[in-house]
Amino acid sequence: MAEHLFFLFAIFAAVVLAQPGFISIDCGIPEGSNYTDSETRIFYTSDAGFVQSGENREFPSSNLVASSLKRQYRSMRSFPDGERNCYTVRPIQKGSKYFVRASFMYVDYDKRKAPKFDLYVGINLWTRVSLANASRPGWTEIVLVATMDFIPICLVNTDSGEPFISALEARLLKDSMYEAATNNQFLLAERLHDAGSTSEQIIRYPDDDYDRFWLPYTDPSWASISTSLTVENSYLGFEPPSAVMRTAATPMNANDSLYFNWTAKDPNTEFHVFRHFADFQKSNGSTTLREFYCCNNGHSCFAHEPKYLVASTVYTTSPMTSVRDYSNSFSKTEKSVLPPILNAFEIYAVLTLNETATDEKDVYAIMSIKDIYGLEKNWMGDPCLPNKYLWNGLTCSYDNDNPPRIISLNLSSSGLSGKIDASIGNLKLIQSLDLSQNNLTGTVPQFLAASIYLSYLNLSHNQFSGSVPISLVEKSRTGSLTLSVEPPSASVDPNLCNSPSCNATDPCTLKPCKKSPSVVVPVVVAVAIATVAIGIAVLIWFKCRRARAARPNPQNIKREGSFNLETRRLSYDEIVTVTNNFQRVIGKGAFGTVYHGQMKDGTEVAVKMLSQHAHASIEFQTEAQLLMTLHHRHLVRFIGYCADGDKKALILEYMAKGNLGELLAAQDEMETLSWDQRLRIGLAVSQGLEYLHVGCKPPIIHRDVKAANILLNENLEAKLADFGICKVFTDEYYTHISTQVKGTHGYLDPEYFSSHNLSEKSDVYSFGVVLLELITGRPAITQTWDSQKIGLVEWVSSLISGGDVRNIMDPKLQADYDITSAWKALDISISCTQPKSVQRPSISSVVAELRDCLEVEKCTDRSSVCSSSTTSNCKEVNGLKSGLGVYDKEVNETTVECAVAAATDVGDDGEEDD
Repeated sequence: MAEHLFFLFAIFAAVVLAQPGFISIDCGIPEGSNYTDSETRIFYTSDAGFVQSGENREFPSSNLVASSLKRQYRSMRSFPDGERNCYTVRPIQKGSKYFVRASFMYVDYDKRKAPKFDLYVGINLWTRVSLANASRPGWTEIVLVATMDFIPICLVNTDSGEPFISALEARLLKDSMYEAATNNQFLLAERLHDAGSTSEQIIRYPDDDYDRFWLPYTDPSWASISTSLTVENSYLGFEPPSAVMRTAATPMNANDSLYFNWTAKDPNTEFHVFRHFADFQKSNGSTTLREFYCCNNGHSCFAHEPKYLVASTVYTTSPMTSVRDYSNSFSKTEKSVLPPILNAFEIYAVLTLNETATDEKDVYAIMSIKDIYGLEKNWMGDPCLPNKYLWNGLTCSYDNDNPPRIISLNLSSSGLSGKIDASIGNLKLIQSLDLSQNNLTGTVPQFLAASIYLSYLNLSHNQFSGSVPISLVEKSRTGSLTLSVEPPSASVDPNLCNSPSCNATDPCTLKPCKKSPSVVVPVVVAVAIATVAIGIAVLIWFKCRRARAARPNPQNIKREGSFNLETRRLSYDEIVTVTNNFQRVIGKGAFGTVYHGQMKDGTEVAVKMLSQHAHASIEFQTEAQLLMTLHHRHLVRFIGYCADGDKKALILEYMAKGNLGELLAAQDEMETLSWDQRLRIGLAVSQGLEYLHVGCKPPIIHRDVKAANILLNENLEAKLADFGICKVFTDEYYTHISTQVKGTHGYLDPEYFSSHNLSEKSDVYSFGVVLLELITGRPAITQTWDSQKIGLVEWVSSLISGGDVRNIMDPKLQADYDITSAWKALDISISCTQPKSVQRPSISSVVAELRDCLEVEKCTDRSSVCSSSTTSNCKEVNGLKSGLGVYDKEVNETTVECAVAAATDVGDDGEEDD
């Protein structure tokens, strides 16, 4: 085991000593080998420490093809055995963005055609590897966010030859680069630059700090211009290298347009495009102006003026899809004098992540077990998925709503030595553990008794010393744990299983020990034990009641008058008294009219009287049943009900400040909500939704999240109300429910509206609209300057093009907010209101992001802490999707320029400079 750990250390040290953020693996060279590439100066190491299987193959030194190849392509690792073989690429910074490149050059050792096989990142398909030209190397690149501190890369045999690989490289990227890849993975389709008049080879490191491959490209309709000067990058840019940006394509005829095209193999593939520009002629006004339209497929054009010797990037923030043939054109605007240019471009296909990997805590635990004991099993890739590649000795539980978990581990006869490592205790849902027939030493650890689900534990035939923890022995005696610690020989301490409560020296099978018949238990002890037992029974009874209450089931929603007896039921006459004969109306809705009331004890309440509409009766039953079982500080509290013939009412807690929509629309300056209050309201509502989506089993979808259904008490504490059209997920549903569309115009999830498939993400969309209302102070359906009515999401999108969040923020705030906090809140709302549900975050992620947003707003000394300089301000804004430039509502594209940083600089007085 010491040798194994030393070898791992050597691998880590080799990576650390190389270029920072680079992992460069030459596959197929001998174990322990490493070298520095003579051309790129990149440090490469053998793949032996990253994979447990496969065979090394090398080109013969006499091969003429090999003599012209770069060193990384002169060898490969082939995998003749096993259907799936995986590399573990590490060390990786968890949560950081990487691009990973796999390269392939086939060594024709078996005189066959180059094989075809699948390449996976963990459990998600990366691409099908099929070399178009076996005499030349090929490669594929992917951009991803690391979810753990390693990246599993798997080659899967598809019965078309043995999988193989020549090189595997990972490069750390800035978080601001390729930001749409944060929730997906990007597969590189093209990365090209204008070749100019030279026959320059691929541009990569050290010209490109991230070692991206830039291929030269030209077109018969293109002319080229170039410069020998350095092209700088903006702080917020994608950092295309100066060597790439020193040439640019223009149309042959200055009045013509410039084009590049590509064809999608599958019209359903989604694409993101990044177009890089830098001008070589300084603009001196209208006589040298270069401005042009960037258009996709001849429409949705977007004007752009490139900067002099500064790289800028125009890119899509929402993917393009649903066509096979794509055309990007660049045409002069009406006021432009110079023709359009294009220096370089990148095209990425979106790989949607449809599978949920094994719970990361379990993955870390089992990987630690593998490393500590030096296990050489088929333990590669994800432990539990796909099912047919389940690791030997493991059993996993599968729940469509949650990641798989490891519930059984069998390491019997696995050659384990040393102590039982604490990483085994990190498998929190383990039910069965077999460590028998090994050479484990030391004492049996106490943490095994803390595994609350453990029901089978076999530690027999090892070399343990000392005694088994009393808690394990007691679990065995009560029958909650089957335990075996039988020693391999009589020389082992026969008292290993003994405990103070057992005076017999039974063999170590831990059968219940025989108790002495002479033991007399004092009466006082018996009474104490009985008292404790009764207390425990009462506690369990209360917990069971609460657990049942937290699991509303639509099948249990009863008809008229059949309510929980614990809930207070009032007669209609009592309702008349409580409302003082319905004297004060405080609200109206489709359900009916809401009246102010006061209970006998002085408690103020809101009384919702049911209208005679049939739908209202159904909604009454649904809301009443749910309200009796839901208990959360950010859900309106249920006090009682009335079901007196056709007179029905719900009695709820009184919220003195009314609903959020009315408060945002109020013109009274005294009623204006501060930015801090708005963020707290948004956080409260998201927490209420999180309870419905995550805290309730089965989950509940509200279906009508809107400002009018968010009520505020006298302390401006927000609570979600109106559960009449809620939908409860039953056990047969996992990802969505197909149901009749219900909700409110302006808040309605467009995907739910078109497909009738309801999911938790439908509530997330509606919440995103509410968050936009808090940001803008405008209603969900807003009115433009020309009296046209549009949705708030569309209105905000049209204003982002200005690149200034202050044009979007509610003017009643009078700019009293932190600019970074404002951008972050806007970014959250836009991510929530993405058109496709898979692009939206979970409500739990929203809660976490809003907490962070509120923390930013709490920063009071903004000049010295929040944004002390242009550079630090750039870093603050760097990760925000919407705050990085010019956004077009039709094309959904953004221009990244250094000018954005300057525009948000902060002066000595702490206020933003115009």
